[in-house]
Amino acid sequence: MKELRLILTVDNLDEIIDFYRNQVGLKESLSWDAPTGKGIILEAGKASLELIDRKHKNFIDQMEVGNEGISGDVRIALNFGAEMPEKAEQLLQNGAKQIGKLTQAPWSKIMRVEDPAGMQISLFEKSTLND
Repeated sequence: MKELRLILTVDNLDEIIDFYRNQVGLKESLSWDAPTGKGIILEAGKASLELIDRKHKNFIDQMEVGNEGISGDVRIALNFGAEMPEKAEQLLQNGAKQIGKLTQAPWSKIMRVEDPAGMQISLFEKSTLND
């Protein structure tokens, strides 16, 4: 396998492009505006697929937000390293909605926000992936 791609379908595409490209900092790989519709591919660096059961989802929701069952079945997680708290503030000033406070999990500092389309994003600073 060479690539993991997450595809989000949104009604406010221009706002979401601005959020992920200009605020999150993802680099544009390809964009199109065709009779079939508009889209963009943004490169997100290293990718992983995390699979969890509902019990662990509820544990993470409780830790990050204070309530179980608040997230949907899909949530994005972005690693910003040591700059995560500053990046979180930037995102909040540019369209993100805070739904969890900055907290220390056993593995990393974390914070939950929502993008302008309502997708929940877990921000974190330390990865469990091997380099």
